[in-house]
Amino acid sequence: MSSHRLNLLDFSNKSVATLHFTWFAFFLTFVMWFSLPPLKPLITASFTMSPQQWAALLTLNVALTIPARIVVGSLVDKFGPRAIYSALLIFSGLVLIAFASAQTYEQLALFRFLLGFVGAGFVIGIRLVSEWFPARQVGLAEGIYGGWGNFGAAAAGFTLPFLAIHVFGGVDGWRYAMGTAAVIAMIYGVAFYLTVRNTPKGSTYFKPKKSGGLEVSSKKDFVFYVIMNIPMYLILAVLAWKMSPTNLGLLSHATTYVLYVVLLGLFAFQFSQIYRVNKDMLKNGVAEHDKYEFKQVAILSWAYLATFGSEIAVVSVLPAFFMTTFTGLSVTQAAMLGGSFAFMNLVARPGGGWVSDKFGRRVSMTLILAGVAAGYLLLSQINASWPLYLAFAAVFACSLFVQAGCGAVFAVVPLIKRRMTGQIAGLAGAYGNTGALFFLTMNTFIDTRSFFFMLAGAAAIGLVFVQFLKEPKGHTVEVNEDGSLQRIEVS
Repeated sequence: MSSHRLNLLDFSNKSVATLHFTWFAFFLTFVMWFSLPPLKPLITASFTMSPQQWAALLTLNVALTIPARIVVGSLVDKFGPRAIYSALLIFSGLVLIAFASAQTYEQLALFRFLLGFVGAGFVIGIRLVSEWFPARQVGLAEGIYGGWGNFGAAAAGFTLPFLAIHVFGGVDGWRYAMGTAAVIAMIYGVAFYLTVRNTPKGSTYFKPKKSGGLEVSSKKDFVFYVIMNIPMYLILAVLAWKMSPTNLGLLSHATTYVLYVVLLGLFAFQFSQIYRVNKDMLKNGVAEHDKYEFKQVAILSWAYLATFGSEIAVVSVLPAFFMTTFTGLSVTQAAMLGGSFAFMNLVARPGGGWVSDKFGRRVSMTLILAGVAAGYLLLSQINASWPLYLAFAAVFACSLFVQAGCGAVFAVVPLIKRRMTGQIAGLAGAYGNTGALFFLTMNTFIDTRSFFFMLAGAAAIGLVFVQFLKEPKGHTVEVNEDGSLQRIEVS
C-alpha cells in the first residue's frame, strides 16, 4: 500500500476488514447514545416533561462518559479491545432497552445516566485501529473509524423518528425504535467477538506496566496529570448542583451532598491509583526510552474538548434550535437538519486524519482549529430572517472543520506511547465529554448566540495551545515480554 491510500473495498486485507468491523461497532454505540435528541417531541409528550427535565436528560446523557472513558481506556490496554468492545455493545443494548421500557421520569434519568457508558466505545477502537495500521496511515485510518462511527449520531436523527412515527406508530413508537437499535447492537457485539482480533498475526500487544493511571515521565508531569483530573470531577459536581433543589429540584439536598462526597472520594481514589502507578518514577526517575512529554496529552485533550465536546453539545441542541428558529418544520425535518451537523463525519474526520498524515500534525491542527472558531462565529449569526438553506450551509461548513479537528487530534494520540494508547485516548476522550457537559450546562443559562460565541472561544484557546504541540518524529520504544526493546515508528 502507498503512504496515504487505502483500498477500503479490499476485504481480503485483514487490516481493512478490521477497520470496517470496528467503525461499525462504534457506529452502533453512537446510534444508541444519540437516540435521545431526535425523539424529543415523542418522549416529552409521553412523560409530560418540562423543558428543565429534558435539559437534565441531555446533560445526563454525557455525564457518565467522562469517568467511563478513563476506566474503559485502562481496561482496553490491559485486556484488549476485542473483549471490551463486545462487552460494551451488549451491556449498552440492555441499558437502552431498560430506558425504552421506563415508566417514570426517575427511571428515564437513571437509565440515561447509565447509557452514558456507551460513549466510552470510541477509545476502544482507537487502540484497535492503531494496532493494525502504520504511523504513515494511522491518521487516515483513525479518521475513517471515528468519522464513519460518529455518523451514527446522524443516522439516529435520520432513522429513529421515521421508525417511531411511520413504522411503529402510536404513542410508544419511540420505545420500539430504541429497542430495535439495542437488539442490533447486542447481536453485533457477539459477532464482533467471534470475528475481530486484537493485533495482526505475529504482532505484540503491549500492555502498561501497571493499570489504574497513566505512567508519566517526571514529577512535573505527575503534578500536571493530577491537576488535569480535577475539571472532570468539578463538572460532575456542577451537574449534581444543577439538579439540586437550588436549581431543577430533581435531587434532594441529602442526595446532592452524598454525590459531592462520592465525587470527592472518587477523586481521592483516582489520585491514589495515579500515585501507585508512578511511585517508582517519583523515587527513581524513568528510563530514557520510556520518557514522553505529557504536555502532548494535555494539548490534545483541550483540542478534543473544543472539537468533539462542542460537537456533542451542538448535536444535542440543534434539533430544538431549528424548530424554534424556523417555524413550520416537522419533528422529522428538524431532527434531520440537526443531525446534519454530524453528517460530515463521513468525510471530514477521515479528511482531518489524512491532512494530518500528509502535512504534519501541528500545522494541520492550527488551520483546522482556526476554521472551527470561524465556523461557530458564523453560526452565532443565524436567526429567523435567514433562508433555511443558508442556515443549513453554515452548519455544513462549521461541521466540516469540527469533524476534521476530531480526526486531526486522534491522528496524533496513537503516536505518543503505544502501550498506553487506550488510556491516552480515554483521557482525551473524557475531556471531550467534559467540554460537552460544560457547554450543555452553560446552554441552560445563556442564549443561543452566546452559546456559539462560547464554542468559538474554546476553539481559539485550543489554537494557542496547539502551537506548543511537538511534532511526533522518529520512533518510540516499547518493552517486549522477554525484556527486549522494540522500536515503533511514529512518523
